[in-house]
Amino acid sequence: MAKNLTPRKEDYSKWYNDLVINADLAENSGVRGCMVIKPYGFAIWERMQAELDRMFKETGHQNAYFPLFIPKSYFSKEASHVDGFAKECAVVTHYRLKNDEDGKGIVVDPEAKLEEELIVRPTSETIIWDTYRKWIQSYRDLPILVNQWANVVRWEMRTRLFLRTAEFLWQEGHTAHATEKEAIAEAEQMMNVYAEFAENFMAVPVVKGLKTESERFAGALETYCIEALMQDGKALQAGTSHFLGQNFAKAFDVKYATKEGGLEHVWATSWGVSTRLMGALIMTHSDDNGLVLPPNLAPDQVVIVPIYRSEEQFEMVSKVAKELQQQLRREGLRVKFDDRDTHKPGWKFNEYELKGVPVRIAIGPKDVEKGTVELARRDTLTKEFIPQTEVVEKVKLLMEDIQSVLFEKAKHYREAHTTEVDSYEDFKKVLKDKGGFISAHWDGTSATEERIKNETKATIRCIPLEGSKDTGSCMVTGKPSSQRVLFAKAY
Repeated sequence: MAKNLTPRKEDYSKWYNDLVINADLAENSGVRGCMVIKPYGFAIWERMQAELDRMFKETGHQNAYFPLFIPKSYFSKEASHVDGFAKECAVVTHYRLKNDEDGKGIVVDPEAKLEEELIVRPTSETIIWDTYRKWIQSYRDLPILVNQWANVVRWEMRTRLFLRTAEFLWQEGHTAHATEKEAIAEAEQMMNVYAEFAENFMAVPVVKGLKTESERFAGALETYCIEALMQDGKALQAGTSHFLGQNFAKAFDVKYATKEGGLEHVWATSWGVSTRLMGALIMTHSDDNGLVLPPNLAPDQVVIVPIYRSEEQFEMVSKVAKELQQQLRREGLRVKFDDRDTHKPGWKFNEYELKGVPVRIAIGPKDVEKGTVELARRDTLTKEFIPQTEVVEKVKLLMEDIQSVLFEKAKHYREAHTTEVDSYEDFKKVLKDKGGFISAHWDGTSATEERIKNETKATIRCIPLEGSKDTGSCMVTGKPSSQRVLFAKAY
């Protein structure tokens, strides 16, 4: 099965697509630009959802749900917001179909035109802030800490499974606060939650930072982000958290009575991550043999494969395998016993290697006699024989080790592919020959940022929040710069 994968060095983009298809994660659908997330891919997304949902609730957030359709007039209330999304919106204009009078199938009924067009949700700020106006009257109603798990539509012409599709799944948090300080603290907190999730569960090291003005979310005063580096040297924005100021509160007239008896507009944030995280997970860890999953997010952390030639041997091996499965499950591990008789053990080994299961245990009749099992770890592709009595403790240690090794490997790659430059010539040379993150001084102007983007296709991924604030000169204009920023080509 793994032989169907194009090697990464030959064509990274094709390798990624081959892997998504062959590992049974997703496929293109009959709707242009949209994907079908298959059960195995969705199982990984469910693991992500479960951990993120827990983290949101631990920070005081509650889940709710808002409509998929948003009246067009809502978008015109916040000027920069509509400018940011106008070209990506899918629009509903009619509410009924009818049989074609010529007998050529179904047509849109021209008599069923909507009084006001509806936008299919590209993001929910407008519909939510129209709702919050009804929920908020007094300081006693604040803060509102709400998240929703939903799908959104942003019309995309050039799509790639998980990374960029016309419809995708995500969560979007929308909060309302009494003060600017509280809202900024919320936006920073959620960026930190995303970073903790990416590093501790996805084993993906990230850089926390601020977006430049031109890269901010439409309608935000500040956008916080986490940026990751993929194996091909391109960056991927893994999550964003926005301080919206009072822009949406003013647009939708959301005010609250203060303790002192005054009337003020509330302060807002929004934040989100999407199924794009699946792309980050795949591209950070996987290899030419297939998917490599960190144990914290693997649907199956361990798979047990029986090896036998007769029904008698199967019964003998199965008894030991099921006992091991129960022992491991009692330790909270997700364990699959693959007793299918439709596929040979070698085929199963290939399948689980391709699907990235962290640990594989093989048991045959001789293993039963010796009291041993064969243990294989996916990340290093190494195998060893261990006593059955040591399996539980060994596997528990392996889960921690694999998780840690994957993170450190990705971190080492990022460090090796982060380069400081001081001249524009060096910048272009590193971008062409090495790629990765490039740390350089920038004069803070949109004109210089746009020039670099047009000439090199590299963008400012973030203004890092951590690290040295060394002053210097812009690599392009020579004007003063207060700190280095991170550039990269990106997905």
